[in-house]
Amino acid sequence: MKILYLTFYFEPDIGPGAFRNTSLVHELSRQLSSDSEIHVVTTQPNRYKSYKPIAPEYEEQRYGGCSVIIERIKIPTHASGLLDQIRSFAAYYWVAHRLTKKVNYDLVVASSSRLFTAFLGAKLAWRGLSRRGLTRDQHIPLFLDIRDLFREVILEMVKMPFVGVLLNPLLWAVEQYTFGHATHINLVSEGFRSYFKSFPQATYSYFTNGIDDTFLTIPSRPEAPDPHVQTLLYAGNIGEGQSLHKIIPQAARLLGDGYRFVVIGNGGAKGKLEAAIRVEEVMNVEVRQPVSPTELIEYYQKADYLFVHLNNLDACKRVLPSKLFECGAMDKPIVAGVAGHAASFVREYIPNHILFSPGDATDLVRQLREKPYYTQVRTDFRAQFQRKNISQAMARQILRTLAETTVDKVNTLNTVAV
Repeated sequence: MKILYLTFYFEPDIGPGAFRNTSLVHELSRQLSSDSEIHVVTTQPNRYKSYKPIAPEYEEQRYGGCSVIIERIKIPTHASGLLDQIRSFAAYYWVAHRLTKKVNYDLVVASSSRLFTAFLGAKLAWRGLSRRGLTRDQHIPLFLDIRDLFREVILEMVKMPFVGVLLNPLLWAVEQYTFGHATHINLVSEGFRSYFKSFPQATYSYFTNGIDDTFLTIPSRPEAPDPHVQTLLYAGNIGEGQSLHKIIPQAARLLGDGYRFVVIGNGGAKGKLEAAIRVEEVMNVEVRQPVSPTELIEYYQKADYLFVHLNNLDACKRVLPSKLFECGAMDKPIVAGVAGHAASFVREYIPNHILFSPGDATDLVRQLREKPYYTQVRTDFRAQFQRKNISQAMARQILRTLAETTVDKVNTLNTVAV
């Protein structure tokens, strides 16, 4: 049995996509028999321009089960802008076609936040179907793991109306082709559910992001917070989706010298954040480059509050930020500027939080000053959302999808023979 696994991000890259896919591939390998093979086609580490650990172009691993072949494609340097992303994906797309051209796969898995890795999965699944001379009823199964709604997000963020008019039909056609070919679709947020009603041919699951083992073993900080300066830490992507430039400089000015923000990361909106800091003339915001997971743990331990924020867009009301799982594993209070499904999730699963309206610095400051400070180990949350458990269940769903499709294929061939 051969499985093709497509993901733009994979360790040693960092970020939620890399952590999620690496864990899932490891678990899938453990659940498969030793004579099976997983072919991972990914990229060289590229999530952040300033953080690019060295990784081999080709390697073969075994994680207690079947062989895992990992091929990493070198893509052009990018700064997370739209044109940069198009160039990077184009390089990934064409090389992935070449690397998989002569291989017959039994299943294609694609994990995608920006739609086009999922589109690539659909194209390769269809190419394999055509090469084998199979009909649509005998298709090679396609398992999609959808981590964001790219079309909805990009159309809401585009500021030039004529660009949106051009992009919308193109992205709609890509979605129709991609999701319409899927056998099974996993959605990381139940907020996406209504968006996929027009694709009833697929079965669905809702495996969220999870907590990595690293964050389950961090000891609590015994001492009380500094009574003079309390730190709010944000670590992650600095993009339009997070919109940190619309909240952190303004909140820092209102809070004054008794609080400071530490921002660790990079992304397409980092320049906007730094510009907003200059406009507000605040000295209590520090912006630092991405760090390794080991270094990040030290920052988490030193922080007093953990900060999460999303842009105030309709599209962002559907998403469930992966950062909530990482922060929820800590014992620190979470300060979250989110709405919609994410806000409901925080209320239901994450105790000891401050929940404010996205972009509302006044609301944030008021609650921060009024709420007494305390730490709390979120035992139930940590148990329910361990990455290991989610990966195990998701791997079983992938293999179940393959088994059910194989049965359907056999039944179809028997019917034709009769």
